[in-house]
Amino acid sequence: MNYEFDSIRPYNDEEVRPAIESLLNDRQFSRILRSIAPILPLGMSRGMLKLATWGIHSTLQFQLRFMKPVVNYILRNCSTDHTFDHQAIEAGEPRYTFLSNHRDIVLDSAILDVMLHDAKFPTTCEIAIGDNLLIYPWIRTLVRLNKAFIVRRNISRHELYESSLLMSRYMHHVIQEKGENIWIAQREGRAKDSSDQTQVSLLKMMAMSNAESPVEAIKALHIVPLSISYEYDPCDYLKAKEFQQRRDDPAWKKSKQDDLVNMKTGIKGQKGHIHYHAAPCINAWIDELSDLPQKEFYTELAQRIDREIHRHYRLFPGNYVALDLLTGRPTHAEHYSHKEKVAFEQYLASRIALVDLPNRDEAFLRERLLTMYANPVINYEETR
Repeated sequence: MNYEFDSIRPYNDEEVRPAIESLLNDRQFSRILRSIAPILPLGMSRGMLKLATWGIHSTLQFQLRFMKPVVNYILRNCSTDHTFDHQAIEAGEPRYTFLSNHRDIVLDSAILDVMLHDAKFPTTCEIAIGDNLLIYPWIRTLVRLNKAFIVRRNISRHELYESSLLMSRYMHHVIQEKGENIWIAQREGRAKDSSDQTQVSLLKMMAMSNAESPVEAIKALHIVPLSISYEYDPCDYLKAKEFQQRRDDPAWKKSKQDDLVNMKTGIKGQKGHIHYHAAPCINAWIDELSDLPQKEFYTELAQRIDREIHRHYRLFPGNYVALDLLTGRPTHAEHYSHKEKVAFEQYLASRIALVDLPNRDEAFLRERLLTMYANPVINYEETR
């Protein structure tokens, strides 16, 4: 057994049953389940949850027999449709590193797992998750059961180097030796303004296990840029609220409770149409960058990945309405009807009304919400 990765890896199969039992015995986990009822189809009784996990002895079984029904229930009740365009990749070998924009703390990777399984891919994904989100023991247990590996945050420069090297080695281990896919966000945290940009430091981390040959190191991970598009972001008003809180108090920081509220809102909120689009694996073109100096290589690589994500983003009428309202010009009026414009303006007003600040700045909040929905159009148009 390889013990090198014990501090960050998901559970091994022999650890799954004890982990499930600890989860079922966690009172805080039970309270959280009750708090998001009736969205869970399994009910709130411990007996039914125990029955739902009976006979599960691997993380893949946990994903398919426990998580998949829950995610499908969420999709049926909290979205109008969900689609997955995977024509550019093969549903077999090699395994892929799905590098995506980040819309929802919990669901981005969970929905991808469901879509991969429905599309007959042979396995799901191991999921990169920041330890800043593991705010309670039951969350750490749950995500490790769900094939998550841990990314350390808020550490010293020396610790960051060692942690990044370990994660790079682990990601290559997952693809090349474990035969699993990987999902990882293109940047730390969600883009609050929905302008999705890949962090160069993330790409450098991926190559650390073979730093002398970064092109070959990156190619070994078979990176697939993945665009995740939500017609409506359930957390949009919470993001707008954060913008005002940071504006009014530069020292303001999110609490553990804020993170939990974002997770619950992302799960329970209405999302409209959800679309995932897998671009071709970057191995098809990465050799074109091989002669660049390393600094330019990583910068150009990030920009080309961004272009793939931006040009495959599914744009909805509300995105075009938002941009026209933001600029004050009906430049994109052919993409929406008058009825759709009115509906989106009503949606905006309803979201602003949810912001529970005593000094709510409605003009500022409206501008922030419009920017969130307009940025995907702006980024898409820059790829043309």
